[in-house]
Amino acid sequence: LGTTFEMWDAQAQTFASQYRVLRYDTRGHGGSVANAGPYSFAQLGGDVLAILDTLGIEQAHFCGISMGGLTGLWLGVNAAKRMRSITVANSAAKIGAEAAWKDRAAQVRANGAAGMQALADSSPGRWFTESFIAAQPATVQRAQSWIASINPEGYASCCEALAQEDLRAAIAGISTPTLLIAGSSDPVTTVADAEAMHAAIMGSELAAVPASHLSNLEAPQAFDLALA
Repeated sequence: LGTTFEMWDAQAQTFASQYRVLRYDTRGHGGSVANAGPYSFAQLGGDVLAILDTLGIEQAHFCGISMGGLTGLWLGVNAAKRMRSITVANSAAKIGAEAAWKDRAAQVRANGAAGMQALADSSPGRWFTESFIAAQPATVQRAQSWIASINPEGYASCCEALAQEDLRAAIAGISTPTLLIAGSSDPVTTVADAEAMHAAIMGSELAAVPASHLSNLEAPQAFDLALA
């Protein structure tokens, strides 16, 4: 939520030597359509399947972080035959509280671009550890530029999708090979959230990396090792 596919630059470069790597902007973000919402995870997951269908890809490994991780869980529940594996990073089967997401959506719609800039200003504390913010200001500023540029309606509509989605009961039915990656210092989706998914999804694997919420940016080597 609030990023573009550029957040995966390092992973795309690392894995391109062995895999065909596809990245996409979530609906409402970056170069993707920002139609009026609210959105649903049936739409967000359906977008992934539409990409695969358009490119003639029968099966793929899927990796998503935060909202993208919840998209991965939706795919594991609803499109298991299309997934070789799902990697669910810094996520949960239910993220946050419904009322908080609806409030954020309303605030963004009311304030437009200024509201997105306010989210960008406050995002480092949610996304990175204090030590990383101090050591890697350019990476932090780049991440802030992503969220500041997101279409307000697209962002708000994704907030509404997050408000509604709850897969806590459904994930017990996932049979696709599943990797759960948690950030040891993540205040948004915690290690405990990953442990709960690990307990629910039979045969799943759990890896914790030394990072906050955007663990692929903060701890790319550990992240890539787990993903590999």
